[in-house]
Parts: sequence; C-alpha cells; structure tokens
Amino acid sequence: MNRGFRTVVVLAALLFSLPVAATNGYWSHGFGPKSKSIAGACVAMAFGGMCAATNPGSLAIVGNRLEFGVALFAPDRGFVADDLVPGAGDPIPDGTYNSENDFFLIPHFAYNRMLDDKSSIGIAIGGNGGMNTEYDAAVFRNFAAPGVTSSPTGIDMKQAFIGITYSRRLDDQHSIGITPILAVQSFKAEGLEPFMGVSTAPGKVTNNGTDISYGGGVKLGWLWQVNDRLNIGASYQSRIYMTKFDDYKGLFAEQGDFDIPSNFDLGFAYKLTPELTFAFDYQRINFEEVAAIGNRADLILAPGTLGCDECLGFGWDDVNVFKFGVQWQYRPDLAFRAGYSYASDAFEGSQALFNILAPAVVKRHYTFGIGKTLPGGSEINLAAAYMPTERVYGTNPNTGPQTGNVFMDQWELEIGWSTSF
Repeated sequence: MNRGFRTVVVLAALLFSLPVAATNGYWSHGFGPKSKSIAGACVAMAFGGMCAATNPGSLAIVGNRLEFGVALFAPDRGFVADDLVPGAGDPIPDGTYNSENDFFLIPHFAYNRMLDDKSSIGIAIGGNGGMNTEYDAAVFRNFAAPGVTSSPTGIDMKQAFIGITYSRRLDDQHSIGITPILAVQSFKAEGLEPFMGVSTAPGKVTNNGTDISYGGGVKLGWLWQVNDRLNIGASYQSRIYMTKFDDYKGLFAEQGDFDIPSNFDLGFAYKLTPELTFAFDYQRINFEEVAAIGNRADLILAPGTLGCDECLGFGWDDVNVFKFGVQWQYRPDLAFRAGYSYASDAFEGSQALFNILAPAVVKRHYTFGIGKTLPGGSEINLAAAYMPTERVYGTNPNTGPQTGNVFMDQWELEIGWSTSF
C-alpha cells in the first residue's frame, strides 16, 4: 500500500470515527477553511481543492493541490418543556434540557492533480453533515409505564463522503466537472422505548447500537469565467441512495431508509477591484424528498405510525440558503475573508416533538477567515464561524396543550494547510 493511499484511508477512518453536526438543517455551511470563511459562497470561487465539494467544475482551474485540515465544532443545543400544570405530570417533564457532547473534531482532505493543461482528477474526503444529541434523562418516560424508558435519550447520526472528481476546461471560459460520490453514514438511538408499541417493527426502534449504511450518487458542476472580473457557477448533487438502517427500520419511515437528499447551488463571484471579490450563492437542499426526514412529525401516535412508508418522520421542509462572502487580498501573501448566510426554517413548531432529537434550528452564520502564504508557497488558512441562538416554539398533538421550544447555537474554528505543486 503506497503512502498516498494509506493517508486517504487513515483520514477517512478518522473522519468517520468522529461525530459531526452541521448547520443548514444537518448540512455543512461550507467545505474547507476558505469556503467556510465566506459562509460557503464557493460555487463560483476557484480557490481550492475542497471547492470540489461545492463545484467540481472548478478543479481544472485550481491546478495541482494538496489540502488537509481540521475543525473544532461546538454546538449548544437542547429544548425547553414548559410547566403546563404544576405537579400534574406533563407529557414531557418540564424543565430545560441541554445535550451533552459539546465539542467535535472534523477533519478534511483534498488532492487534485492536473492530467494535462485542460483536465484534472481529484479526491476530496469530508463530513457532509450529521446530528448528535444526548440528554441525561429519560425524556419520554411519561409516554410509557414507569421503568420502561432508559436514559440517556438521544441520537448520534454522522455522514462522511469520498468524492473522486474529473474536471475539464472546455475552452478559455468554461469548465465542467463530475464527481461520483461514495457516502457512508451511521446512526444510533437511545431512550425511545415508549415508541416501540406504535412501530411496525417494535424491536428495531431504539437501543440497538450503531448501524451503518452506505451508498452513492453524483455531483455535477459548471464554472463560467465570463471575463477577468466575473465568474458564474452552478452545481447539482443527485439524491444519494443509501442502504437501509435495518437495526432502526421500526423508527424511520420506509423501513429504515435514510437517503441523502439532492441539492443544487447557483452563484457568482465578482471582482469589485483587483483585490476585492464579492461572492453570492443560492443553495437549495431538498429534505422533503426523503420520507424519513420530510414526512410529517405531528401525526397522532397509534399502532403502525412508525416505520411504514407514510409513517411519522421529522417534518422537515426543503431549505433555501442565501450566502454572501467577500475576500480582500490585502497583500499577495495575506488575504482576509468574511461572510454571512441565512437559511429558511427546517421545520415548523408543530413538528418539534421528534426534533427534540435533532434541534437543527440554526439559520444565520457570521464567518471570518485569514489566509497566509508561507515561504515556499504553501498556505495556512483559518476560519471562524458563529451561529447565534435560534429557537422554534410550538405544540404537538401528542403532548396536548403543553408548550415548549427547541434551541441551538454554534461556533466553529477551522485550520487548514494547503500547497500547490
């Protein structure tokens, strides 16, 4: 086994061994420190190997590249169950619940090599998204007889991808790329025993350890260098069809099916001056096309309402994300970057009951980054992101008039090293 292949295998294993959580629904707001420092507005920016995760059409422009790095991700998430009638035993015991596990390390790796002056082949390994919650309580204990429900309550879902990209310049202005994607995801649930009685597969709802699924899809990208000031980019990622989570086929709709939804990006980058570039992306993530995610979460719990094709899901809507970024090339060896993005709500308040397990309510990202070219030509890039607290308030038919809210805020620091060769 050669050194390069060993490096890829080790990085992939490290990535998949670590839980991740993402920020637009369960989608990462960017890939690599350059992208993240401009809030992910990368579809028309040809400035790195990890940009293949946004637009594979850019790799024929960036040249020979080697990149790797790691992010420290810190989400604070949880929920509040309001006290409906003091001492009356509300459906969700009243109080504020904060999830454990507040810090995660998320590595990434990218390599791109020019095959000739018009085409390249590259590989990128990264975290697509995920969600982790762990409440040190039997949250749903009032849905079952005493002693039935275990603690802790929560889920651990993570996704990793490996993409191999072929990119080619069609002419001086246009380049395209295609990336076959191999995806791997894992899932574990705990503390959901009260829902076994309403499942089509009662023994496949909770506390079955970690289950693995895998699958594949494809990403297509196009970059148009209109002139020396304006770039336009677009990309589309197909639905990634995954094998089923058999150990949780009684929890997820369609008997454990949990595909990764399709998404597309469209945007531009414009040089206001030779040193100052403004970028804008529009992204749409089609969560509703996956039943386990998009099916309604406000169904009345009754026998047969978990696990079937039309059964209860997480009630997520398709998400629209608007990303704005700016890069200031202060000196040839020093760049400053900043960005802001805004996403639509992933779910409504009426869908919040099951989303106690996945309180993906963050909508705004404030980002900043610095890039420094070192002697010899390699680069160090830093990115920071702050996602302020968002809350979704609501009720659910299964908890009667009891009110509450789910909440989340996040911050992230990422460092990456890269070089051209």
